[in-house]
Parts: sequence; structure tokens; C-alpha cells
Amino acid sequence: MVTKRAEPVTIISLRKLSLGAPEPQPKEPKTFTVEEAVETIGFGRFHIALFLIMGSTGVAEAMEIMLIAVVSPVIRCEWQLKNWQVALVTTMVFFGYMVFSILFGLLADRYGRWKILFISFLWGAYFSLLTSFSPSYIWFVFLRTLVGCGVSGHAQGIIIKTEFLPTKYRGYMLPLSQVFWLAGSLLIIGLASVVIPTIGWRWLIRIASIPGIILILVFKFIPESARFNVSTGNTQAALATLQHIAKMNRSVMPEGKLVEPILEKRGRFADLLEAKYLRTTLQIWVIWLGISFAYYGIILASTELLERNLVCGSGSEVVMSVGGPEESTEGSQSPCYCHMFSPSDYRTMIISTVGEIALNPLNILGINFLGRRLSLSITMGCTALFFLLLNICTSSAGLTGFLFTLRALVAANFNTIYIYTAEVYPTVMRALGMGISGSLCRIGAMVAPFISQVLMSASLLGALCLFSSVCVICAISAFTLPIETKGRALQQIK
Repeated sequence: MVTKRAEPVTIISLRKLSLGAPEPQPKEPKTFTVEEAVETIGFGRFHIALFLIMGSTGVAEAMEIMLIAVVSPVIRCEWQLKNWQVALVTTMVFFGYMVFSILFGLLADRYGRWKILFISFLWGAYFSLLTSFSPSYIWFVFLRTLVGCGVSGHAQGIIIKTEFLPTKYRGYMLPLSQVFWLAGSLLIIGLASVVIPTIGWRWLIRIASIPGIILILVFKFIPESARFNVSTGNTQAALATLQHIAKMNRSVMPEGKLVEPILEKRGRFADLLEAKYLRTTLQIWVIWLGISFAYYGIILASTELLERNLVCGSGSEVVMSVGGPEESTEGSQSPCYCHMFSPSDYRTMIISTVGEIALNPLNILGINFLGRRLSLSITMGCTALFFLLLNICTSSAGLTGFLFTLRALVAANFNTIYIYTAEVYPTVMRALGMGISGSLCRIGAMVAPFISQVLMSASLLGALCLFSSVCVICAISAFTLPIETKGRALQQIK
């Protein structure tokens, strides 16, 4: 019997392996930034209150700035002023604005937006009241210059709004703030039509300071910017603010711990001129200067066209002379004009001022769908065109229509550049960037009176061509801006 050969078998002894669970790794705690908190909390009741209170700063600012336009004919008559003296009042207001815009911007980036806004309103209201007691032209100019210094700090209200609003709402809510500027402009014109003929221009100035005083009392309901607080290391204050906003909005906070880098270097002028922002900064400055030049140019030109009837070659006006007022011809060299606004003049000013809100819906659509750059370049180009159309000999209704359209366009320009400037710079230099831009823009506002109130008297076409040319340059600068901020989150660091 054949025995079956056994095949060799290799036996492998397997050792029982210990497969214990690995040691648990500690989980990293969840964190969130202010930007994430603002987006998570969303838009709600806090933002409506913020919009109403901070937006109302525009009412006070508009009344103080527009005051000069409606008071100019009265002080020209009372103190028998020459053209350049009337223009100097507006120029000095914006000189004060220019100097203190830089100072307030630096201080706001170092000590907080809220503090500077509060100080600026106290300052502005105090010196505005003092202006009403001016014993002479020199005192009037000096005190209005100090009012301009105070008004320059109102831009911090726009920064506070920008830093609290969620990204998708900035392009809608910030342009709507123009409603408050419109309300202030209409209010001062309406008050002027009633107060100046009855109790005088001094009481108009006293009444115009009331909105600023009221706002000082309600600022306590608005907190300091959470973005500013975390950038200075005050995380607890920022967290408390965000929790308060979430509670007001009936929303929730993100999970985790609020974390932001503490930024040591803050608000340096050199930061604006670093390679990353150099071109943007220079072009923004050009645009701000040009927009301000056009905006205040058309406001003052409106009063000149109405006060002295410069359209269609008509130059008749009432002049002050030793023997009393008398009609002068176009060639009269008398330097003192005494022509008060009539009810129809105030109506024309009101209609043209309403134009500032007329393009708001289109402006909002353009900002959010075309982007900030393209929208601004289109409105600046149209502004240039309508300045030239003012030279057309037309009826009073036609003039009102042109002024209405121009006011709508220049207001849209201001809306867009305010939003763009607040969005393009990071938190550490946002207030400074806005402050210096606002300061340089006042150079345009300082020059505008001499074009609208002096050059326009000598050559209407020359003045209009100058305004139009500046707007064309701004349109090109806007179109070629290197950064588009549409849909872009606010930057915390450079």
C-alpha cells in the first residue's frame, strides 16, 4: 500500500496584537473673526437703529454746509461784500474741514471712531451757535471756519456704519443714507425761505444747530466699532458689542472664541502710499477732489444763476450804492450786489435739491451689479456732459431740469466714492484713508466758490468747461481703479 506523502506545512505562530485605541488628540477650540460674526448675525433691528442715528449725521452736516448757500445773498447785502469775499466764506469753511479731516482720521484710528464723532458734534454745534452772534464779516469767516473743522469728523459715522454692516447690505444701505443729506438740504432751504425774511439769518443759524445737539444725546445708543476694538486688543469689548447686536437682531453668535490679531502699527500716512495701495490711493484722491469740486460747484452755481440771472446773457441785477439800490446794466462795475431770493428761487433750489435722491435706485443697482468702478465712471461722464448743457439758452423750467439732473449725478458720484473708499482700505488705516480723502476733497470745495461765484460772472462757458473737464478726468480715473470692492469682505489687516 502506497503511503501518501505528507506535504510540509509551515506553521506560523501569530502573536496576539494589542490594538488599543490611540490616545485622543486634543481638539482645537473653534474660533471666529469679527467679519464672520457680522455675517452670521446678519441684518436686523440694530442695523436699522444704526442707519437712522448715523444717517442723521448727514442731516446736521447738510444743514451746516448748505447754510452758506442760502445765507450768502443776505450777508453780501448786509456787509456790502465783493464777490471774492462771499467766495472766501465757503473756502475757509472747507479749509477748516480739510485740515481737521486728517487730524480726526489719525485720532479715530488710534482712539476710536465713536469718540471722534462725539467730539466733532460737540465742536460743530458750539461754534455754529457762536456764529449767529458774529459782529462782523471777519468774525463770521473765522467762526464758520471752526464749524468746518468740527463737521469734518462726521465722516466717522459712515465708517461705523460700514464696519457693522454685512457685506451684501453695504451696497444698498450706504447709498440710502443720501436720504438724510437730502432731508438736511431741503430743511435748511425751507427754513431759510421762512426765517430769513421774518426774524433774520442769525436765527436761521441757531435753528440749524439744533439737529446736531439732539444727535449728541442719542449717540450713547451706538457702540464703538467692534472691528476697531479687536484691532487694539480689546476683545472683550468687541465681543460684548457683537453679543448685544445678536440679541437686538434676535440672532445667534458663531460658536467658539473671538480671535483677531492685535495690530501694533496703526493709521500711518506711509501705509496709504505702499506699493499695494499707491495707485489706488492716488486715483482715489483725484476722484474725491474732482467730485467735491463738481458737487459744491453746482450748488453755488445754482444760487449764482438764480441770484444774478446769468443764463442767456441777462445780467441785470440790483446793486448797492450810496444813494440806495438801483438797476445796473451788464457792464456795471459796482462790487456790491443786494438781491434777495424770491419764493420762486427757493422753489427752484428745492426742486434741484430733490434731484439728489432721483438717481438713488439706479445708483444702487449700478453699484451692486456693474460694480463700484464702472458705475462711478458712467455717472462722472454724464456729469461732465450736463455741465456743458447748462450753457444752452433755455427757459426757467429748462434750467431747473438741468440743475435737477446735475444734482442727481453729483450725489450719485459721492455715494459711490464714499462706499469704495470705506471698503478698499483695511481696518488699521480705514479712518485715515477716509480722512485724508475727505481732506483733499475739500481742496476742490475750496476752489469751487471762486469758479462758481467769481469766474462764472466773467465767463459762464469758461467756468462750465472747467467743471466738465475735471469730471472727465475723474471718469477716467474711476474706470482704471486697480481694485474692485463689489462683494469683497472688509480687510482687517494690510
